[in-house]
Amino acid sequence: MARNNEFLKLIKKQRSAKKKERFEGSFLEYLELVKNKPGSIKLAHRRLYETIKDRGLETLDVDSENYRDIFNGDKIRTYNYFEKEFFGMESVINKLMRFLKSAAFKGEESRQVLLLMGPVGAGKSALVDSVKRALENAEEYYYLDGCPIREEPLHLLPRSLREEFSEILGVHIEGDLCPICRHRLMNEYDGVYENFPVKQTGFSQRGRRGIAMVPPMDANSQDVSVLIGTEDISKLDLYPEDDPRVLSLNGAFNVGNRGIVEFVEVFKNEIEFLHTMLTATQEKRVPTPGKNDMLYFDGVILSHCNESEWNRFKSEHTNEAILDRVLKIEVPYVLELHQEQKIYEKIIGKSDFRGAHIAPHTLKIASMFSVLSRLQPSNKCDLLTKMKIYNGEAIIEKGRVKKVDIRDLKDEAKHEGMEGISTRFIMKALDAALSDSDNGMITPINVVDSMIKQVKEQVIDEDAQTRYLEILQKIIREEYLRILETEIAKAFISAYEEQAQSLFDSYLDNAECYTTKTRTKDKITREERDPDEKFMRTIEEMISVTGSARDGFRNDVTAYMFSKMRKGETVDYKSYSPLKEAIEQYLITSVKDIARIVTRSKSRDDTQKKKYTDMIGTLIEEYGYNESSAEEILTYASNNLWRDS
Repeated sequence: MARNNEFLKLIKKQRSAKKKERFEGSFLEYLELVKNKPGSIKLAHRRLYETIKDRGLETLDVDSENYRDIFNGDKIRTYNYFEKEFFGMESVINKLMRFLKSAAFKGEESRQVLLLMGPVGAGKSALVDSVKRALENAEEYYYLDGCPIREEPLHLLPRSLREEFSEILGVHIEGDLCPICRHRLMNEYDGVYENFPVKQTGFSQRGRRGIAMVPPMDANSQDVSVLIGTEDISKLDLYPEDDPRVLSLNGAFNVGNRGIVEFVEVFKNEIEFLHTMLTATQEKRVPTPGKNDMLYFDGVILSHCNESEWNRFKSEHTNEAILDRVLKIEVPYVLELHQEQKIYEKIIGKSDFRGAHIAPHTLKIASMFSVLSRLQPSNKCDLLTKMKIYNGEAIIEKGRVKKVDIRDLKDEAKHEGMEGISTRFIMKALDAALSDSDNGMITPINVVDSMIKQVKEQVIDEDAQTRYLEILQKIIREEYLRILETEIAKAFISAYEEQAQSLFDSYLDNAECYTTKTRTKDKITREERDPDEKFMRTIEEMISVTGSARDGFRNDVTAYMFSKMRKGETVDYKSYSPLKEAIEQYLITSVKDIARIVTRSKSRDDTQKKKYTDMIGTLIEEYGYNESSAEEILTYASNNLWRDS
């Protein structure tokens, strides 16, 4: 009984929320409402733009080191509405919102079709779906009761009065009555438009209110009625052909009036089929079936296609009229590793696989493959380095941060991101690995195996297949082993952070004395001694700093650290990337031999068994493994990292 009451409470709450008061009144009453609330009158582009914008936005600091290069100095805004759904698409979303804003203010974009063009699985459809959902959550709008296209009631006002009414109401009046409402006005209301009833409603794709979708049509079955409606044959015997009462306005442009019309894979349609779209954009009017007048159309036209369709369409010079009315936004694959990883985390988080154990680095390795497959080779650096630069990581080379301008890399690869492995491809591989798992667990090891299998089965092009397999079997394998080696070393060394910090402090003390030509003082005995040259060289050799380069490196380290300290910033072993790299490599090297022995089960003594158990515990508690995944990666490390030792 208690459970039943709980259910009833939820039902009543939902029903109460649904029963919100909606306006129903005469056109005269509607005019009073508009006068009191002129902001409620919006054309489609403005309504959509403000609906998204009003959820909140933030302008990124493009002068900051993190964003300047990535976005090429462009002003980038992040919109709260898209924040949790789309990752690595900031530039695309900004171009979309720029289009809507310009159109909202009646710029040239208000008479253009927005085209999202990109490879399969890049997020075009998802972005359009998100925009449509935004409209479904927009403020409700007012329409003439019984109007098949739910037109703006202000269309009732005769043109001779519109200027005066515009001043009184504080709104701009645009558009004309549809033939059906005009007929009803004269025949049902004797031309007394102030009595025409007005209602309020919301947008709904399922309810076909203000949101319409046009799928690609086969050339043999294309029928413009899909766009503009039809004549009701049953009524042609009752009324003349030019009588509005024979019209059945249920086409996409009728349904999508005041909202959105989406064209899916738009250029798969024949050119003749798209002429209606051209008229809707250029003249803001669409034809009616038969011999009736044109209809005023107020709506956002969104379309999407892949690159091959776009190239084919634009190559035909006869398509110039449409191309001139299209604003193209490229939607490439994501090229930032951390953003690509967020996509898979989001998708898995929404699936029933969310309870599975996903070992550390699994999704990173999967993301690494997809991003590397999308990058074009460069003379300035290798693919892995390029990926890290795009991801905002510091690249260390001979004791210095390697300076490679992202803009230079992007300028030499204009087509980058338009080819490669799709998000769907990776998700299939992840799903396959999760489905094949007997213990509800996946690791980078079995995910790489799954991706290799997927490439062999799904990639038809032999050159692409060879390239993808090389990425998986060489680049990603080596990078994962490097990540694994560092992680095992950290897990092996108790108090790793403290040891790393101690090495950092010692190196900094010695380097400072070396550069200032002073002596160090022992912290316990207070005895003065010369800088420890052997210690400094041991650290420096980890990152190939030798010979005359040592002086420059030591000067750079001390200058950088003192600069940070003067600014009141925290200084630790992670502060200066080259030195951090050197210290980590030193610690890894120092434990490599003993770690090798410990991970090999056949050669462990009692002490090593305890150390192994402790290491498993650290991997579980501090790094996010479970017992099975920790043992799997240690076995993998033993067989691959130190097999020649």
